[in-house]
Amino acid sequence: MTSTTTSQQELFRFLEDRFACAQACTECARACALRASLVDPDGTENQELVRRKGIMCAEVCDATCRVLSEQNQVDESAIRVQLEWCRQVCLESAHVFDEHPGAEESAEACRACARACGEFLATLR
Repeated sequence: MTSTTTSQQELFRFLEDRFACAQACTECARACALRASLVDPDGTENQELVRRKGIMCAEVCDATCRVLSEQNQVDESAIRVQLEWCRQVCLESAHVFDEHPGAEESAEACRACARACGEFLATLR
């Protein structure tokens, strides 16, 4: 019987947190892209804001997921910057979605992604 060392446990936890963050980013990107596609591009100023935020959030979350999925060594400071950017964009998008009826699910996906990014950021510090 072999025991898992502390460093192995830390590595497993790190990889689990990284995967959870990437998964939350994927879900958020999907929800935001869907929300943006449901908004009339020639709609009101508020609808245009929702559409733009949805597109931006989907793109940032997608990019973050790609960074987290890289198998090659990625600079840890670059990962931190990407995670913080994603967290901020998700929080801003959630706030905009809160003001748009029917966008509650997208707002929650954004908040879940922001939490996951924050939690993973904490493991990097």
